[in-house]
Amino acid sequence: MPNRAKILIADDQPEILSALSFICSAEGYHTTCVESPEAAIAALGKGEFDLLLMDMNYHQDRTSGQEGLDLLRRVQQIDPSLPAVVMTAWGSIPLAVEAVQAGAKDFLQKPWENERLLSIVRTQIQLRAALKGKERLEAENLVLRNAQNPISDFVALSPAMQEVQRIVEQVAPSDANILITGENGTGKGVVARMLHRLSGRVQQPLISVNMGGIPETLFESEMFGHVKGAFTDARSDRVGRFELADGGTLFLDEIANLTGSQQAKILRVLETGEFERVGSSRTQKANTRLLSATNADLIKDIEAGKFREDLYFRLNTIQIHLPSLRERRDDIPALVKVFLDELAVRYRKKIGEISPKAVDALRQHNWPGNVRELRHVMERAVLLSRSDVIEPGDLGLQTAQQSRAGLLEEMDLESVEAHLIRKALDRHNGNAITAAKALGLSRSAFYRRLQKYNISG
Repeated sequence: MPNRAKILIADDQPEILSALSFICSAEGYHTTCVESPEAAIAALGKGEFDLLLMDMNYHQDRTSGQEGLDLLRRVQQIDPSLPAVVMTAWGSIPLAVEAVQAGAKDFLQKPWENERLLSIVRTQIQLRAALKGKERLEAENLVLRNAQNPISDFVALSPAMQEVQRIVEQVAPSDANILITGENGTGKGVVARMLHRLSGRVQQPLISVNMGGIPETLFESEMFGHVKGAFTDARSDRVGRFELADGGTLFLDEIANLTGSQQAKILRVLETGEFERVGSSRTQKANTRLLSATNADLIKDIEAGKFREDLYFRLNTIQIHLPSLRERRDDIPALVKVFLDELAVRYRKKIGEISPKAVDALRQHNWPGNVRELRHVMERAVLLSRSDVIEPGDLGLQTAQQSRAGLLEEMDLESVEAHLIRKALDRHNGNAITAAKALGLSRSAFYRRLQKYNISG
């Protein structure tokens, strides 16, 4: 069925306009082509569009991208909800970051890849349609925000994250089981939500489970459900996570924390698709796409006899490894912009900018806690800033490095506890079990605190 979405294409080269119009029209989109920023503004004044696909330079002697940045700012004034995808043959990460800060939703460098171009076009048009719909929650899912635990929009300007995005877009439509790996705080949950959103199961539920937070005695009830009277406290029937995710996606976070018996029970469901509620003899089937995540080295765990090799291969049809923030520093300005916009609204602060010196300080920080730590730093900066521009002194990075004791003295008891938990996780490479032991906490007590302080992998 033809797609009636309307795309405005702005480029000073007629052959580029023809090529882009042909590619988009072949997908069923309606295209309008213009050769200058002025013509683009005029077209926007005459009708509504679903996407702007635009060049950054419109004269042969200009390569700075300033014309494109000016156009982006003017478009934001006319229609702030119109998604803009920018393209240039003179692409660079700094220009890409500046374009995102000016309002662009994505960035392509000429010559483009047709599949990636169309993937971006589809994604942005679907997002605009969702935002215009009545269901706000659906729109929030499309921009990869979890209302209970927002981490970030999916930012992929650095080469490392562009490769992650390429793999996600390629494998998401399949039903392949995917293992997401990476350090604590790199955003594995964000990738899981993106995989679900881009899959054929998007209209069905995405059910997330922290595998380290389930006591051994409640594991079967939590995962497979139980019937009334199955055990002392089973006062009514309970639907398990596999059943809840039937037809949709089940995301098992911190998969390395499964005990041996738990691994065997999960493996059986993956091999047969079958399970029984606790206390019931009736076998049920679950049509579930499985995503899992860990910050552990499962190969070493297999060699040490801690993790089943057959389960590993069932989980790991495709593996997606997320780089640390230290490996994707080019993404920091764009991530900061996302956090700044969100947190300024949340805390009702009139903060719209961050100074270049503050950005430099963020780029130079070691970031043991990765994207999550960056968000915590920006939250603190928004709360403590006394002006509408974030400065280096608002970030607290120097204080954190030089005078940890002084910082702790300024915190309340809950903040200190949350801080110590994050530091323990950092010291033990995100391993929740060893971090809990180091703090003298039982596993269940540790996970209750993770949930209380909204700390996740």
